[in-house]
Amino acid sequence: MERFIDEYLTQLRVGKNYSPKTIESYGLDLRQFFEFLQEKKIQDLEKVDHLLVREFLSQLKQADYAKTSTARKIACIRSFFKYLCRQGYLDRNPVLGVATPKREKKLPQFLYQQEMLDLLELVDCSEKLGIRDRALLELFYSSGLRLQEVVGLTLGDLDFPRGYIRVFGKGSKERLVPLGGAAQRALQHYLQESRPYLASEVNGKPSSNVFLNYRGTRLSGRSIQRIFAKYLQQLALNRKLSPHAIRHTFATHLLENGADLRVVQELLGHVDISTTQIYTHLTREKIRAVYLNSHPRA
Repeated sequence: MERFIDEYLTQLRVGKNYSPKTIESYGLDLRQFFEFLQEKKIQDLEKVDHLLVREFLSQLKQADYAKTSTARKIACIRSFFKYLCRQGYLDRNPVLGVATPKREKKLPQFLYQQEMLDLLELVDCSEKLGIRDRALLELFYSSGLRLQEVVGLTLGDLDFPRGYIRVFGKGSKERLVPLGGAAQRALQHYLQESRPYLASEVNGKPSSNVFLNYRGTRLSGRSIQRIFAKYLQQLALNRKLSPHAIRHTFATHLLENGADLRVVQELLGHVDISTTQIYTHLTREKIRAVYLNSHPRA
């Protein structure tokens, strides 16, 4: 069974260019499922049927797993068995008849316009790392990029004359994203004043990545999360937010200011517009909140 998992994960990494984090999650999900099969003394994958999969689902529910986690695990197992069938290892996919639990639709967290401006102003641009952090936050807000898209951004992806950046999103799909004036100025300041200083700290060939750490190597996703958390703590908001919240902020502010939903879909790199439509709920919620606070008989 371990051989099949390794083959499948290799196919995701090489054939579909899934992110390391997604591959790690899929590996954990599959190994959890196979531990369940071992408890049931199932050694042959041919003996796995929809009843066993449903029993696994029931076990997850009893363990109080979130519906989002359960849905991901079932999607992973379904995709794994589909791969085995396609490779000729199995004749049937036992997960096809198993319904995926409906996910709870939670409105994404975002920053209001003044909160976002306050966050940007917190950064001390008199320091090299502060210049970098300001460029990082301005880029997130200007482009709505995912965390890993920012991590993977290279110098060759920046096109200042045309005001665009080239982004490789999920599944290695390429898109061009406009870059606002404030973000361009912050990035150019960083590239001129801060990045050369950081790049000089690396031993050997300098990294081509845009954002570097104090050692001159690529700034990791975890480091970006820590940077965001530091400034967010200074902002003293009573909400738990991540760098992804700026992506939500980007989309929400565009729609609030009259942007077309299809344009926002394209900018975010969403394949399905239904994924983008969650942001229309955010704007409606804000309208309702303003109404309740303003109308004398609300």
